Amino acid sequence: MVPFLVLVSHIGLVILLVSLIVRNSFAKWVGKYAVELGLFTALVAVVGSLFYSNMVGFPPCYLCWWQRVAIYPLLVLFLVAVRNGGREVFKYVFPLSLIAFFFSLYHSYVQWGGSPLIPCDATASCSKLYVYAFGYITIPSMSMTIAVTMLLLYFANKIHENRHA
Repeated sequence: MVPFLVLVSHIGLVILLVSLIVRNSFAKWVGKYAVELGLFTALVAVVGSLFYSNMVGFPPCYLCWWQRVAIYPLLVLFLVAVRNGGREVFKYVFPLSLIAFFFSLYHSYVQWGGSPLIPCDATASCSKLYVYAFGYITIPSMSMTIAVTMLLLYFANKIHENRHA
């Protein structure tokens, strides 16, 4: 079920990316609700990672923990931003999302057979495929999806801010 939702979100991200490039009304709508969409995305990310580790029993590896370090604070940042109406949250979201993106990209590289540059704990192998669906969806690709979503929300928010400046 979760990989199917990730696949659907990938279709949505492609649509959003094209919308951001042409700056159409969908991109403007996403920009208007970027903070709320960011909160929803961060909530899904935290619940999803806790589901896989605590309910399903997949032990998070070293690289998973670093992705969590970058993604978990987003939930708190967006909760505060929604409560206080602050759109400036994206200046903190952007660097955290980039960190998560690069860790998930590297983690994907290791899972697809790349030579690891840093050792991983033997109890939770960074190269083990706990989830593999549709020929490409893995746990690191799910993390990358969250990071890319946050980055696209950042750019949608920029469009919204420039329109109302």
